[in-house]
Amino acid sequence: MRTDYTQIFQDSAAVEKYEHIVYAPDSYWSAINRRQREYLRGLARRAFPYRRPVQHDFACGTGRAIRILHGLVRGAHGYDTSAAMLTKAHEVGAYAVMHQIDETGPVPIPVPTDAPALVTVFRLLLNVDEAVRDRAIAFAAQVLPHYDAGLLVVENHGNAHSLRHLRHRRHGAKPWFAELSHDDVATILDRHGFTIVEQRGFALFTQGWYGRRWLRPIAQFVDDLATRVGLAGRYSVNVLYIARRTRPTLGSLASGELAPSASEAPRSPGSSHLVSPESPQAVSAESSHAVSPESPRPVSPESSHAVSPESSHAVSPESSHAVSPESSHPVEPAAEPAEESERPRRDPDAESW
Repeated sequence: MRTDYTQIFQDSAAVEKYEHIVYAPDSYWSAINRRQREYLRGLARRAFPYRRPVQHDFACGTGRAIRILHGLVRGAHGYDTSAAMLTKAHEVGAYAVMHQIDETGPVPIPVPTDAPALVTVFRLLLNVDEAVRDRAIAFAAQVLPHYDAGLLVVENHGNAHSLRHLRHRRHGAKPWFAELSHDDVATILDRHGFTIVEQRGFALFTQGWYGRRWLRPIAQFVDDLATRVGLAGRYSVNVLYIARRTRPTLGSLASGELAPSASEAPRSPGSSHLVSPESPQAVSAESSHAVSPESPRPVSPESSHAVSPESSHAVSPESSHAVSPESSHPVEPAAEPAEESERPRRDPDAESW
């Protein structure tokens, strides 16, 4: 793995090569970009049906991820350490507000925007060290503080479970050859409170197949088909992971900066469970023991459920749904939250969101 990855793209010549050779119209990576564009535009439409998100593209480079989502976001911000990359992004038509950030130091602060948001991190995690990876996902955690804030999309363009891995013995010592497994990516995301809810692959075959004229049509056809039907997620060379924020970061948990408890969380206007300040336990509005002052139930004197002023089921006028401390039907305390180590790094209902 190179240790000077960010410095390389400070050079205008390296930027030109990246934009016009690596992503040439008939290149391997251009074919992947075309498939990613189709998938991500569909994702944006189904994940944000009511309000378009604001995009925050970390390590935006020449703005490839920004250009993919043109017209489907209500605003975009690009963040990169290279002034040359940001200049090229403007030249090639990436419509976004660009921000040059420091290579080291505190995690950059994103521009404040209203939810929902879509954070993209493309072609970064594979070729940088652990500190830079954590910096990128910590940035995303600031933009996406909770589950409903939006989505994080992370690219791994060197999947360790792909055909590319067959070359690791021959190329493993080379500075540009690096690999990340699905578990590696899930672990990085999990450290910052993200859970993978979907993953999609975009190239089962390696770049060498596209470099041979007689193999290229076969590889393109298979890769296009596998991407379209979603069969390339595990063994693809190039993989996108879609994640949501499901809890605070591990660092916050260790320092005691926990999320608000359930009793402190705001209640939905349509919730059928009300909590009074005097009674922290939730009681259903339809409870057979809740008696409304406006519509009392007629109770016969012989009824075993008669409600007298001294009854253990008496309800105070101030809170028709409150349960008195002396109630003979106490509400069971809420279950203890699961330990962090038991929380899955992948959502078992991945398609449900």
